[in-house]
Amino acid sequence: MRARMSDIARQAQVSEATVSRVINDRPGVSQETRQAVLTALDVLGYERPERLRKRSAGLVGLIVPELDNPIFPAFAQVIESTLAQHGYTPVLCTQSPGGVTEDEYVEMMLDRQVSGIVFVSSLSADTAADPSRYRRLIERPLPIVLVNGYAETIEAPFVSCDDRLAGDLAVSHLVALGHRRIGMISGPNRFINTQRKLAGYRAALAREGLPSDDFVALTLFGVEGGEVAADRLLEQGVTGIVCASDLMALGAIRAARRRGGSVPRDVSVIGFDDSPLIAFTDPPLTTLRQPVSSMAVAAVRCLVDEIDGHGAPHSEYLFRPELVVRESTAVAPARREIAVG
Repeated sequence: MRARMSDIARQAQVSEATVSRVINDRPGVSQETRQAVLTALDVLGYERPERLRKRSAGLVGLIVPELDNPIFPAFAQVIESTLAQHGYTPVLCTQSPGGVTEDEYVEMMLDRQVSGIVFVSSLSADTAADPSRYRRLIERPLPIVLVNGYAETIEAPFVSCDDRLAGDLAVSHLVALGHRRIGMISGPNRFINTQRKLAGYRAALAREGLPSDDFVALTLFGVEGGEVAADRLLEQGVTGIVCASDLMALGAIRAARRRGGSVPRDVSVIGFDDSPLIAFTDPPLTTLRQPVSSMAVAAVRCLVDEIDGHGAPHSEYLFRPELVVRESTAVAPARREIAVG
């Protein structure tokens, strides 16, 4: 047995004592190291002990706001598969109007003794919500990670897309195309993501010496909200619209067409997320792509570190959005007329 343990330790690049702890299913070994030892057993042709076969590292809750917006299933898919790779069994919880609330899902997860919870676009992003619900989880202690839900008063790892940069990049793209009356459509101002996108939008316009506050329309998230808000902005004569989500952008395109206009001939529209199938809309949508895979993998790594007791830094990891230029943006109408003349 000593010779076998030596071979396994060499293969896994750990000590024999660590191999012994894994084989005897004792605590004090990280999930990554445990997996390395189990892989070494498999590679060397040794049979795993019965207690280690098909062993789940535990349940992990994954709470998302909805599945109607395709960006949330995209996050859920990567987070679930990454959790499974780490040996955890994901439990997906999705909300719907009038259905189970986030707090109720958390209580269900606690009853099932989950090892941790990943929150995607949770109530933590709502500055009007009480952040103490998350502090109580941390005090239990229960490891949590929050994706796109930064709150200064919560001591936990955060994984976020850089919304300020997204607002700036969108405006810079439209300015480069000659647009001077640029509107912004986003959700209610109490959400931190809205505040950040607006900050980036306004900073970019100020840098260019262009007006901003006159062309901001805050509404409900979704296609319908985008359509209503775009109506107001188009009435004001904007030629470019920055939207806080792809679904809002589709609503803005619908509003322009209902008024007899064309995208991008009469108005350019930019979305946010680059959720699945957006490249195939009519017209294909210019948007700010969230790096979903990188963000999801980082969130799982943070959670696994927390569960293993390594303590992921309680800070915010900001991921850079990518401007994806397609066919919903073009040269501003006034500049096009000058060029033709």
